[in-house]
Amino acid sequence: MKAIRRFTVRPVLPDPLRPLSDLARNLRWSWHAETRDLFQSVDPERWAASGGDPVRLLGSVRPARLAELAEDRRFLRRLTAVADDLNDYVTGDRWYQTQTTELPAAVAYFSPEFGITAALPQYSGGLGILAGDHLKAASDLGVPLVGVGLLYRHGYFRQTLSRDGWQQEHYPVLDPHELPVAPLREADGTPADVCLALPGGKQLRARIWLAQVGRVPLLMLDSDVEENDLGERGVTDRLYGGGSEHRLLQEMLLGIGGVRAVRTYCRLTGHPEPEVFHTNEGHAGFLGLERIAELCSEGLDFDSALEAVRAGTVFTTHTPVPAGIDRFDRELVARHFGPDAELPRIDVGRVLQLGMETYPGGEPNLFNMAVMGLRLAQRANGVSLLHGKVSREMFSGLWPGFDPEEVPITSVTNGVHAPTWVAPEVLRLGARQIGAERTEDALTVGGSERWDVVADIPDQDIWELRRNLREQLVTEVRERLRASWRQRGAVTAELGWIDGVLDPDVLTIGFARRVPSYKRLTLMLRDRDRLMDLLLHPERPIQIVVAGKAHPADDGGKRLVQELVRFSDDPRVRHRLVFLPDYGMAMAQKLYPGCDIWLNNPLRPLEACGTSGMKAALNGCLNLSVLDGWWDEWFQPDFGWAIPTADGVGTDADRRDDIEAAALYDLLEQRVTPRFYERGQEGLPDRWIEMVRQTLTLLGPKVLAGRMVREYVERLYAPAAHAHRTTDPDAAREIAEWKARLRAAWHGVTVDHVETTAATATAELGTTLGLRVRVALGDLGPDDVEVQAVSGRVDEEDRITDATTVPLKPAGGPDPEGRWVYEGPLSLDRTGPYGYTVRVLPAHRLLASSAEPGLVALPSEEVVEAAGVLLR
Repeated sequence: MKAIRRFTVRPVLPDPLRPLSDLARNLRWSWHAETRDLFQSVDPERWAASGGDPVRLLGSVRPARLAELAEDRRFLRRLTAVADDLNDYVTGDRWYQTQTTELPAAVAYFSPEFGITAALPQYSGGLGILAGDHLKAASDLGVPLVGVGLLYRHGYFRQTLSRDGWQQEHYPVLDPHELPVAPLREADGTPADVCLALPGGKQLRARIWLAQVGRVPLLMLDSDVEENDLGERGVTDRLYGGGSEHRLLQEMLLGIGGVRAVRTYCRLTGHPEPEVFHTNEGHAGFLGLERIAELCSEGLDFDSALEAVRAGTVFTTHTPVPAGIDRFDRELVARHFGPDAELPRIDVGRVLQLGMETYPGGEPNLFNMAVMGLRLAQRANGVSLLHGKVSREMFSGLWPGFDPEEVPITSVTNGVHAPTWVAPEVLRLGARQIGAERTEDALTVGGSERWDVVADIPDQDIWELRRNLREQLVTEVRERLRASWRQRGAVTAELGWIDGVLDPDVLTIGFARRVPSYKRLTLMLRDRDRLMDLLLHPERPIQIVVAGKAHPADDGGKRLVQELVRFSDDPRVRHRLVFLPDYGMAMAQKLYPGCDIWLNNPLRPLEACGTSGMKAALNGCLNLSVLDGWWDEWFQPDFGWAIPTADGVGTDADRRDDIEAAALYDLLEQRVTPRFYERGQEGLPDRWIEMVRQTLTLLGPKVLAGRMVREYVERLYAPAAHAHRTTDPDAAREIAEWKARLRAAWHGVTVDHVETTAATATAELGTTLGLRVRVALGDLGPDDVEVQAVSGRVDEEDRITDATTVPLKPAGGPDPEGRWVYEGPLSLDRTGPYGYTVRVLPAHRLLASSAEPGLVALPSEEVVEAAGVLLR
């Protein structure tokens, strides 16, 4: 019989065991080995059955066992030590508290998904895992972050396979009372909530749940409350599900409701109000609108409020392709704002202006969430050096007249949270070498460019560690494969072959990620005969473990999964190539350490960062990857291999896949497998072990989330907090009025004449030329602009590359016609074809970048021809 209602019966812990409840409710246990070990000792069998989830464990442990532990002095001593350690961790000074520069009192970090632990399944892939690692690293560093997201009652889907290998999705119902979260409550004990106005006088209410991630509170909004109608209850039903209006409501709840949740949390707890708001991808972009509405209600006009909000906002883009950005029909957005819906005092036209693609090549009727995110943030970044470059090109239409390299989007390369992703065996080896405390610091705070202590670890220890981890992976794979085949309809008698799947002494390659087409899950199948030869080589075989989920609506991705599964079902290779369904955090934590090679073969440059290879590297796994994302930035032959790419303009997709697959096979046959199986005098693969050592020494410190969060603090959060403080209401009005005057008068800004002291078209290195420029400023004055000389080498089309800019100074007052003369030196510091131009840019003390207003005045063609701008 099926229950008509479900609820959770919680055990009453004996007084001596009460600290267990606090330990279970703080998700630091998910990356703190001593806490997990303590919970495991409560009841090892139930710990395994609970999937390593302390909340589920405490809900199932027998009262007799609890009574027994309450009398166990040794257990109580351990409990006291772990509880004291957590208290020190959440209250003591950490890296952030020791900084001398003025840092933000608090930062609000908004993301549509967070991957903290498998016990809180609120993530689909890299964006969520990155957000979870960001929170954990911020906690380790003491950064006063407040995370904001949604609580999805079905999370992301669970994946199984049909008998013929087709992906099937299942959405288990998640009961918040069985998750490591607690309702945020008002002073009178009632649950705290937020409310959004919907068209037609309806409302969308959402409860605020709190997950404690070490020192960092994570606020999660849940619309499945009795006060809502059925449609509104389903707004937070599942991650990335539903149609356009469903997604729009999710993103309004995340952005607008999220700001209201932060205000409620700060009011109830006394937490400092955030000075910086970090929008992690465009999904949360509406947070800027809510903050504008707050300031408008305090008396600021829209434009001034916009400037104040922009000053303290950071926007991170994670996608290198326009298709990865949420875009909504303008009429749909318009219907949800204005007098009869949300933010009634803000003109709907102003809302739409922020997201419309009003640039060449844009869709004039679409509201673009990333475009809104960029217009509402004074600081923006991509997530690797290459992705920053791709983003500047992709969004350059928002800054017309500027070269892509001058578009104000920087980059902070992603990192991963080492305590979450490094295998306990690797941690123990490090602790044995330098001590537990120094190991923890090295993995969390980072800061050192090298981990030279790895050089002192004996080769034998490294190789034994690698084999041990590989052996653990083999055991894990066989268990998961057996479960998968049972789900596919096989009976136990058919599955004896699984006992021979994988070999702990064979070179093991891992490939696991989401399955959009650009990540090319099936590139390895391009030449099946060559792949079979590699898998079944008599002396140097390889084995491959593959995992990944296609989006439920992506039939193309599902066909790729099916193609891979059908190949892996072939009795000739099924002991060497395995597909594991339901890829998630728990599987990943076994997979990264157990592999020798991490394979990544996306279409360059469509991988924004690709952090899975970083997690593998921290466990001594070598990367074999296309030069994309982070690997493009940090690859060295000392610790991995680069797959050559064929990304030329004239290469069609099929031919490109053929070329790059052939390059992959060549690398495996000629360089990777020989190095793994080649033995030195001690019977060890010396050169392979040296590459493992170089991976840990040179890559280890770079790939840390601690390094990433420190960069965000120093390069983005601190300047944003300074700008937030500087842009008080008076300053906000000043900059808004100045920008309005600037835009109205910019048509009158021209470069009328350029001359230089150069007499010929050649000059010697080290020569300094005098530059004289006459400009008209119309209704603006010299304080409103900066006149620059831009110089550098020129290419065959006379475009300046690697440009240097020098400000020119006014020489006296305006002439009778109101024109100004600017002068300055032009140093010829490079040989070869060299050129210069001049331009006029807006200038104001409150601008973060001279490109910010998107205005520039350049010489006309007539002026250029008269100036002789090329020096050869």
